Amino acid sequence: MSRRNCKVAVLISGSGSNLQALLTASNKTGAPFSICSVISNRPDAYGLARAAAAGIAASVVDHHDFSSRTSFDRALIEAIDRQTPDLVVLAGFMRILTPEFVRHYRGRLLNIHPSLLPKYQGLHTHRRALQAGDSEHGATVHFVTEELDGGPPVVQATVPIQAGDTPETLANRVQVQEHVIYPLAVTWFAEHRLHMQGERALLDGALLPRNGIRLSG
Repeated sequence: MSRRNCKVAVLISGSGSNLQALLTASNKTGAPFSICSVISNRPDAYGLARAAAAGIAASVVDHHDFSSRTSFDRALIEAIDRQTPDLVVLAGFMRILTPEFVRHYRGRLLNIHPSLLPKYQGLHTHRRALQAGDSEHGATVHFVTEELDGGPPVVQATVPIQAGDTPETLANRVQVQEHVIYPLAVTWFAEHRLHMQGERALLDGALLPRNGIRLSG
């Protein structure tokens, strides 16, 4: 692929703040990727308005219209594949994906999770970090595998936990770092620098640490 020929499909469920970070990065001079499609499982997701404002094709595959997770995921695959993306990015997509879906995009499916994986897979990560008395928290970009939030990490951003933090204040600071590391990981993939091999991530041909590259926020 030549530069700017890495087509990225973004799946969202909500406000689309990480989508906006990716849109902003894709519009920079020399960016190696472009957003070809935005798909939401919720018709009221504000991220759809962000896509429309950017002139990006946007569509809805509403999970309520399907009788099973399998039938929803198959319809989602059809909607994605019509755009022939090179990479699929989950940006606040609040659905657990079937193994069939994950296998279909293996090695070209990224997610961002608001914790320093493998800590705090699943929901309520900020509250759990505070309850545990952790000194730091953060976010992780990782390849998606059949294990929920268990795929190989690519890059993490750490955020110190401050006295008086609430789940909301901590989430806000973590989100700032999400908007840094997600475009970075997508850029690496678009530049053919980032790959998934087995259950590990490689950057420039070298195995990454099991927790990925760690950056301080």
